[in-house]
Amino acid sequence: MTVSVGFAMAVTIAVYVSGGVSDAFMEYSDGKLEVTGPNATAQIFATYPAPYLSLINGFADQVMSTAVLLVAIFAIFDTKNNSVPKGLEPIAVGLLIIVLTCSLGMNSGCAMNPARDLGPRLFTAIAGWGMEVFTAGNNWWWVPIVAPMLGGVLGAMIYIIFIEMHHSDHQSEENDGHAKYELTNMA
Repeated sequence: MTVSVGFAMAVTIAVYVSGGVSDAFMEYSDGKLEVTGPNATAQIFATYPAPYLSLINGFADQVMSTAVLLVAIFAIFDTKNNSVPKGLEPIAVGLLIIVLTCSLGMNSGCAMNPARDLGPRLFTAIAGWGMEVFTAGNNWWWVPIVAPMLGGVLGAMIYIIFIEMHHSDHQSEENDGHAKYELTNMA
């Protein structure tokens, strides 16, 4: 009940706020609310490269974004390092995903995970967009599957070689301070 009331209030406020400017987008688009091409809306589901992005640059972009993701995730969960306090790891990972997709997502949607692209691409092929979803973007379909796997291995290797291997075997009392303060759920 409270969720319904909260949602209803949010929609009501949104209608009041946007009520005076709702015609602004109609003047901008001259009343034509359409996308170009029969398969243009497939980009809602799967990742596709921007028109200016070559296949090799898109591949490098996907490898780099996934490598950065893995380096940061290793850092978040590394207890021998100054990691995130216990209980806040999911929030840190969520913020990390927001930062990466906002900074690297303009080129090709920033898949960073084969499941982020392959499942939706199969759905769009079955749901009516046809097999063109696999040939679009100069046969782009394989890049968000292969590149994140290589980027994940690269990111893990970078963290292990340059950071984790250099941890001392014993933890000092200062570095173990984060384990003393543990957040718990107050139910």
